[in-house]
Amino acid sequence: MVKVERTPTPPPSLAIEKEKASGSYSEPDVHHQLKQDFNDKCYLCEIDELQSVEVEHLCPHREDKELKFAWDNLFYSCRHCNSVKKQNKYNGTILDCCKTDPETVLEQLLVEGHVLVKPLVETQEARMTARLLTECFELTNTGARITECDTRVKALSRTMNTLYKTLREYRKNPSGNNLRRLRGMLSRTYKFAGFTRTYVRNHLEDYPELADYVRL
Repeated sequence: MVKVERTPTPPPSLAIEKEKASGSYSEPDVHHQLKQDFNDKCYLCEIDELQSVEVEHLCPHREDKELKFAWDNLFYSCRHCNSVKKQNKYNGTILDCCKTDPETVLEQLLVEGHVLVKPLVETQEARMTARLLTECFELTNTGARITECDTRVKALSRTMNTLYKTLREYRKNPSGNNLRRLRGMLSRTYKFAGFTRTYVRNHLEDYPELADYVRL
């Protein structure tokens, strides 16, 4: 999870649909704007090029029209992570990555093939968001979730292995091309950027020249 810059102006359909008895908060203009703002990544697991997209409410609306159609309550999610988040324990306890930079309160790690997200501050939002993000990769209570989690861990592992290789190549040859590749992988728009940026931030003694690319 990384900081997302949300377009401040709501898509026009939200105001129109809100006035209807059974209006939709997920019209095409909403999907289009969320896809752009969230860089076509699930805001939770950060897998990219989503095939099963859902417009998700950060705070459950329970048919409250203000919450249901509030632009700042709508998020771009994959179906898997949205289903994990629907557990009651996460209702109203997850930080808003459009308002708070998750990297200031969370450490997102891949350790020996497993995801570990740790809170850096002692707040309910940090603790519960860390727990949710870990479960998005590690929850094994159903067969479907085991498969979906395995898909995400493998994709994350491939991304991190590419990062490790590129860092090794950069150390041997600090060329402009290798630096550009690293800069791309450390951009918040990149898949699993919460993990790539955390790794480099934790190894700045080896790569001090990359500090500007992972600055909070």
